[in-house]
Amino acid sequence: MTSDEIINKGKEVIRIEAEAVSNLMDSIDGEFVKAVEVIFNCNGRVVLTGMGKSGLIARKIVATLNSTGTAAIYLHPTDALHGDLGMVRKEDVVILISKSGNTEEVLNLLPMLKRLKVTLIAMSGIKNSKLGRECDIFLNIDVKEEACPYDLAPTASTTATLAMGDALSIALLQMRNFTAEDFAFLHPGGSLGKRLSLEIKEIMIKGEHIPVVNENTSIKDVIWEITSKRLGITTVVGSDGFLAGVITDGDLRRLLERTLDIKDLSAKDIMTKNPKVMKPNYLASFALQQMENFKITAMIIVSEDSKPIGIIHLHDLINLGLRQR
Repeated sequence: MTSDEIINKGKEVIRIEAEAVSNLMDSIDGEFVKAVEVIFNCNGRVVLTGMGKSGLIARKIVATLNSTGTAAIYLHPTDALHGDLGMVRKEDVVILISKSGNTEEVLNLLPMLKRLKVTLIAMSGIKNSKLGRECDIFLNIDVKEEACPYDLAPTASTTATLAMGDALSIALLQMRNFTAEDFAFLHPGGSLGKRLSLEIKEIMIKGEHIPVVNENTSIKDVIWEITSKRLGITTVVGSDGFLAGVITDGDLRRLLERTLDIKDLSAKDIMTKNPKVMKPNYLASFALQQMENFKITAMIIVSEDSKPIGIIHLHDLINLGLRQR
């Protein structure tokens, strides 16, 4: 194949699969409504099953359902016939996926599932198939053609099935009033979960590790505090312990550019008054946003009575993966 032929073939595959998904809109009908309502009102889980490529798509739909607030599990049809059927409960809803609606391994489950009296949803391309006739609800995933030139490898049909699963998941998400905070709770380890749930108080530097000097501290001792705490900044407090200002290593460099006679100077002479501060219950992602907006590398965290109780550094927030990409 020439380069142009390869490019044209790639575009042809994308066109076929895009059309398959677009045509799927006609399948979002009363049966789709029934499926969503049955799943929403069930007291159990959604059990998905399918063989081969359909099984792989079923696993992806399970993952999407679980991450958007609908409990779901995957059941391998063959394993089900050798004991795993025990994971299905009468309060569950079962979705059976088969392009032809005549996949033997899937059809073999029907008698046992009917005995359990669970609601059965067929996800198939042929309504008049045995699967389509035997199930309570039929979701049509029919496609005009596969991208495979021999109509053998499932391509457009698996894409359509995946899209139908996404449609179910997001419709259920909306019905459950599933929020971004709910999503974050289910994804605590990812950067998205951290952006939506991680609070400043969970990650801020605190206690003896906070750089702090008194207003009357000498510049020599200010330099030592900034250097020893290795944050490039120190808080400055008054005799009452309230935050009076901050001094950064940049402030010190600018001072030394003006004069080397610093023996009579103290922290209050060079500190920046009214620095940017934040409360500990704010989201860490919001702190990162504010620090980037104000072009500062550290944020002082204060208590309700304006005493410094913590500090966070820009680099630490970035290293946590809080910056949106």
